[in-house]
Amino acid sequence: MKKILVAFLLIASFTSFAQSPVAARLSSGYDIGMAYSTGHYNPSVSYYQLLTVGERKLFAFGWNVRLGAFYGDNLNYYTAPARLTRGKSGLGSIGLPLIPANIDTVRFDHVSMTSLSIGVRAKISLGRVELGASTDLLGFTFGKSRTGQYQSSTGQFAILSASGADSLLVPFQGANALQKASPGVIIARLLGDNNRGTLSTQVYANIRLTPRVGVKLGYQWLITEMSVANRDVVADNNRFRHTAGMAYLALSLPIFQ
Repeated sequence: MKKILVAFLLIASFTSFAQSPVAARLSSGYDIGMAYSTGHYNPSVSYYQLLTVGERKLFAFGWNVRLGAFYGDNLNYYTAPARLTRGKSGLGSIGLPLIPANIDTVRFDHVSMTSLSIGVRAKISLGRVELGASTDLLGFTFGKSRTGQYQSSTGQFAILSASGADSLLVPFQGANALQKASPGVIIARLLGDNNRGTLSTQVYANIRLTPRVGVKLGYQWLITEMSVANRDVVADNNRFRHTAGMAYLALSLPIFQ
């Protein structure tokens, strides 16, 4: 983690110094912060570059790179794929039952993961106060495997028989409910339940204390994903997702603006 953070800061610093300060419409900087809610901890470092629009320079948009770590305690992860979560309950227009969503749960005592992502950012400048938003688009996640308790009434997974000649279907019950899982590697913003991996969306107000220091207050929605080792062959799924809303506090350090 430390080596990745050092490399991240060096690359971002090189990029910023390679830019010409005379480009008056270009601004960049770092955010070093923490998002928190009960059972969720998400420290992060972000580097951004923004281009202002218009003569008054009220609006700016651009990109950011975000390196973050997530730590969670006593969390439920739910079935992730959209094809399983879009089911409906009740009766249809002709009185027949609608297909219910196929939602299973995996509960973890503790999860941890580190993600590196690139995204987009926009802000409106109102004097010493800036209002903005950012969201992750693409990246990757890595972290330790964890053991979770798979909760499913219909799910089954396949194991080889003693002879190895064929496979047996075993329900996620009893000792079989304890399943190893790892963070989902790929990050991709595909909208709604089609999203994959660790994705952060944030709205914030940045109060500039000096030209080089600001305090950033905001709210962050964070999606994390775990993939269990044994795929449910009934639902054809091994991906599970957790969504958290967290308060966010950061130190904002503009490089030039």
